[in-house]
Formats: sequence, structure tokens, C-alpha cells
Amino acid sequence: MDRPEKPEPGLPPVTPSAAERAALAEAARFPLLDAIYGRRSRRFPVGGRIPAGPLAFASRRPVEPLSDVERAVVLATVTGTTGWHFAISHHPGYAPRLPNYSGSATGRTFPSAAGFHTSQFFFTDDSGTYFLPTRDAPPAVPAPTAPGATAESEDALTARLNDVVGRVRRLSAERLYLPREEPYLEGHNTWIANHPGSLLVIPVADLAEHLLANLAFFAQNGYAIHDDVNNRPIPGVDAFRPHLRHDDTFPLSFVEQYTLTEASAELMTATYNGALLLGAMGLGGWSFDGIDRLSVLGASGEPSVPGLGFRYDTDDRWPLPNPTGLPGVFETLSPANTGSAEASVDALLARRFGPGGPFHPDTPGPWKDSAGVRAAAARPEPWLRDLLVTETEYIATTFGKLPGTVPTVQIMNYLQAQHLDTDFYDALFAPGAYLNTHRDHQLRWHGTGG
Repeated sequence: MDRPEKPEPGLPPVTPSAAERAALAEAARFPLLDAIYGRRSRRFPVGGRIPAGPLAFASRRPVEPLSDVERAVVLATVTGTTGWHFAISHHPGYAPRLPNYSGSATGRTFPSAAGFHTSQFFFTDDSGTYFLPTRDAPPAVPAPTAPGATAESEDALTARLNDVVGRVRRLSAERLYLPREEPYLEGHNTWIANHPGSLLVIPVADLAEHLLANLAFFAQNGYAIHDDVNNRPIPGVDAFRPHLRHDDTFPLSFVEQYTLTEASAELMTATYNGALLLGAMGLGGWSFDGIDRLSVLGASGEPSVPGLGFRYDTDDRWPLPNPTGLPGVFETLSPANTGSAEASVDALLARRFGPGGPFHPDTPGPWKDSAGVRAAAARPEPWLRDLLVTETEYIATTFGKLPGTVPTVQIMNYLQAQHLDTDFYDALFAPGAYLNTHRDHQLRWHGTGG
């Protein structure tokens, strides 16, 4: 994939037509329980083909990419901002101060453990490959409602969609290249994953920052860690005992698995929201993890499969390459990017307490006295920074990376959205294989027959 040195502005603004606004309003009224119980992985698109087996079928319809508005609505639902994060309201160990766990001041369409919010998004379709940063984006308009909700004005709807579209940066004019074979795709996805006409959304988490956030979380609540992999304490941690409430320490492998699980839940929930939206809009697609993570990031080892072009390292201590970020685009808080454990810790604290952060008094918020609430957060004491540097430096030195036992960058699930070929389901499935929204999609969204 040819990538410009600096990402370019990605997509033009969208202006929903009267028909699209009506379709969005209809989607906004779609019952939540119908979306949940009607959710299925509907993989067969217009232009699709299953070559063999009991479900062999060739579409008679041409490939049809999502419209600009359809794409914007999917992206806004999977990645978008929804107002100001409410923070962690109370912890007796911090009172009368406000707990200071959160990483972002911004609420998003999906939850994040303690508001860490360490994920960002990439996506690809027939028009190219893109980066969509929303992690620290301030809300575009107040009092959010679902895109297309009847209570939302036309101007607010357009502003909400264009807030997301305006953040897009194009990395390449080409769709992300993934050979239709194993190991790049799991065998059952070789016929359909990243199919022409589809939109593929790729959530990516910074596990280096997520681990730092967890180390701070445990430390502030009175716990240090020890290296259970090598069965030894971390040198220098004992010096911080006067500041810790507990003699017990948590195993490093536990904290890193905790980190991996929390971040994966964040990624999965984002794509699940998108999967529910597909039913409401009448689009096909599904949430899945059957694309090789290293191939997507660019660490497959095959020059002809450059993926997103992430920087990565190899080490005899690791079974797999370890991507650490895309320079100038998505840079994790790994020392491989920041230059040192100390710089990584300082970057974490700056995100929380610096301008725009959740605990800076000038950052707007949801409270009547937002400046007062934000200023009331517990401030990081020097010992906390020093302990985090001690633990982080040990992990990075001992294991050669951060985190030490799990990847620095995590991809869990992808969302693929596409126009459904209902002929396939009519021919081979019993009635009820798709929803009325799928039956009526072409008429409602595009003014054409099925």
C-alpha cells in the first residue's frame, strides 16, 4: 500500500438527501430488542459468490459500495463521540478528591474500562484506506441522539456525521490488500472478508498505554506488581512501600491479561454496536475476528502484503513480531516510540491532566460546575510517577517490549458492512433469514427496487 508521508484529508463532507434523512429517521425508530434478537452474521453481499458446497451461489447483482451517507452513519455509530465522559464518581480512598482514572474527557458510543479509552480506528473500502481518530475528540454538538432521530434537527444530524467524516485522514487511495488465502484470512473468510464493495472497520488498541493506565490504577489503590514470569520482585519497588496500602503485589501476567481483556472488550463492543446498526439500516455484514492481525498491521513478513504499514520489532524472546504503531498516525506509548519508560509515563499523565484532558479545569464537561469537578480530581504525587517509571522500565528491559507478555497493539474484532443480496437467502434459507429493513433497503435508501 502506497502511503503518503503525512495523512491527507480523507472524505468530503456529507449532506443527507431528503430520502436519506427519512431513512435515517426510520432507522432511529428501529426497536432495540428487534436489533438484538434479529442480529445475525449476514455475509452474502451483492456481487458475492460461494464457489462450492451446499450453499454455493453466485450473485446476479453488481457490487454496490455503501453510499457516502451510509458509510458516515456506520462510522459515526462505531467510532463516534456522544458527549462528555461522566468520570468515576466516587472512591472512598480518594474522598474528598475525585478519582483520576479516566484517560479521556470524551464519551464514545462504546464503553471503556474506567474510561481509559486507548483505542482508535482505521477503515478501508473501495475508495482507499483511512485513519479515523476520535479518542480525544471533543463532542461536536451537545445532547446527542442517534443519527437520524426525529428529535435531532437536520443541521445537528449533518454536523454529527461531518464531525466524524471531518476527522478522517486518507492513508492510501487503495483498499487494504489482503490475499484471499490462509494465513492472511481464516479459511472460512477467504471468499468474503474485505470483499469489493464492503466497508471494513478496524479498531486498534494501544496496550502499552492501557497497561500504564492499569499500573497507575493498581498503584493508586495501594498495590505494586511483581514478575511472576521470572518468579522475582521488581527491583526498586520496595522503596515505595510507605505509599502503598497493601503488602501483597499483583502478578505482572495477571495485570497484562487484565489489560488485554479490557481493551479487547472495548474493541468488540464498538463493532457489536455497528452490527446492531446494520440490522436497523438494512445492511448486511457482521462482526468477526477472522483476519490475521499481523497481516493487517503490516507485520506478516511478506513484503507484498504491507498492511497498514505499522512499525514492528522482532526478538528471539518473542514468538511473533510486535507492532508498536504507525509513525505520525497512531503511536503507542511504548518506549519504542517515546524513547524511554519515563517519557511514556509522562505522556500518560499529560493526557489525563494536560489541556483537553479529563482532569484539566479548562476542559468542558457535563456537570453544572465542570471546572470545579475536574479541578477536584486527585493529582498524581511524585512517588506515583517514580513507581510507574520503575515498573515500566523493568518490564520494557526484561521482556524487550511493553507490555511484556502480550502485544503492544491489539486488534480483536472487525466490522464489515455491505449491501445484502437477499436473493441468496430467498433461494437457500427458510423465511425469516433477513429483516424487513433488508427487504426494503434499496427502496428506502436508494429509491430503487430490490
